[in-house]
Amino acid sequence: MSLRQLLLRLPGYFGASAPPRRLWWSPSLDTIFSVVSWRGQSSRSPAHWNQVVSEAEKIVGYPTSFMSLRCLLSDELSNIAMQVRKLVGTQHPLLTTASQRSLAEITELIHTALLVHRGIVNLNELQSSDGPLKDMQFGNKIAILSGDFLLANACNGLALLQNTKVVELLASALMDLVQGVYHENSTSAKENRITDDIGISTWKEQTFLSHGALLAKSCQAAMELAKHDAEVQDMAFQYGKHMAMSHKINSDLQPFIKEKTSDSLTFNLNSAPVVLHQEFLGRDLWIKQIGEAQEKGRLDYAKLRETIKAGKGVTSAIDLCRYHGNKALEALESFPPSEARTALENIVFAVTRFS
Repeated sequence: MSLRQLLLRLPGYFGASAPPRRLWWSPSLDTIFSVVSWRGQSSRSPAHWNQVVSEAEKIVGYPTSFMSLRCLLSDELSNIAMQVRKLVGTQHPLLTTASQRSLAEITELIHTALLVHRGIVNLNELQSSDGPLKDMQFGNKIAILSGDFLLANACNGLALLQNTKVVELLASALMDLVQGVYHENSTSAKENRITDDIGISTWKEQTFLSHGALLAKSCQAAMELAKHDAEVQDMAFQYGKHMAMSHKINSDLQPFIKEKTSDSLTFNLNSAPVVLHQEFLGRDLWIKQIGEAQEKGRLDYAKLRETIKAGKGVTSAIDLCRYHGNKALEALESFPPSEARTALENIVFAVTRFS
């Protein structure tokens, strides 16, 4: 499920002036996004998740496409864009839909650009078995240029929307992303990743910046484009915020709840279950467990994973995931039942299902 699909669903539910229709074909980055999107499945049942996606696609009005980046430069799409520009000033309903779809694609471009930039390799940590240094340096340059190219296209698309509040919202979301990634990098440095004392409140703040702000503010921007009032915009913001938080916690839980997990599988020591485990255990005992799980200077993740699973961190993370899922559902409660509301609720149910 891509950000584009989720955002396109919101205007139809909140009563946008022009619900999405199959009037023209818009390009997508789903091929890239499906590879580098949020890690982990949103449900332990692939069949259930596929059903949710299928139902959501019916609300959007067209199935997920698997077009490549070349589509961004195709003549056909350029011609479509030219024809749409001719409608400017006519108040044709198509224009509202095309603004909302453009916003969804801009959001996806920003998220994909961030993921591409995160693919940059720390050359100081390379070993001879990782490959030639020149190849790694070249790969880093390509990652930087590719990410910058996507961000440049996103900024250009934002300017074409001609809505200063939407530009401000997405610009602030990009600032939040950069700040969140900076915090993540500073706490995951090799010499600090074990000794950092991060409480769950700090974890929530950092996770919102790096994972929740973009979706939350994009949902709010979609309501702004549909000319809804501040109250509806806030509800959209709350849904996007809590939906993103719930999804992130679900992803963090996967190494601890999967039935078949590789013994060599590593996990982030600043993930939600680990942070909660440390908070329940206490700092001193946590450092002791880290020391017991080390062998020959390397951390035995399989042993440490079993230690964490025996504590309260995993069950508490599941409860926290469901809490944010319920908060996302609360943002939808004041609206009458509809197919779009059901689709949004099903996304939450899929992310918070663990049995």
